[in-house]
Amino acid sequence: MADLSINPVSISQSNLKGPDNFSSGVSNNNKDFSKTVTDALDTVAEMQSASGEIKTKYEMGQENDLAKVMLKSQVSGLAFDLTLNVRNKVLSAYKDIMSMPV
Repeated sequence: MADLSINPVSISQSNLKGPDNFSSGVSNNNKDFSKTVTDALDTVAEMQSASGEIKTKYEMGQENDLAKVMLKSQVSGLAFDLTLNVRNKVLSAYKDIMSMPV
């Protein structure tokens, strides 16, 4: 029978991040925000492209695994929905900021 014991976890103070660990400036090793957004959009576009390709292969009889086709379709759909929701939240935050009195 497998060993199902639970091992205790210790948290040391060095692993905790507090306000002292934050820097006031932007570090140079972090990616730019626009680069991060562009990379995310490219990934979603690649997922949708792969989903379209595998659907076409299935329709032409080159792919026999319907579960694989449906999984790719669902993953690309979820990625698109997530992207749409993030866009809506960003637009909402932008509108809130722009409506603030100066």
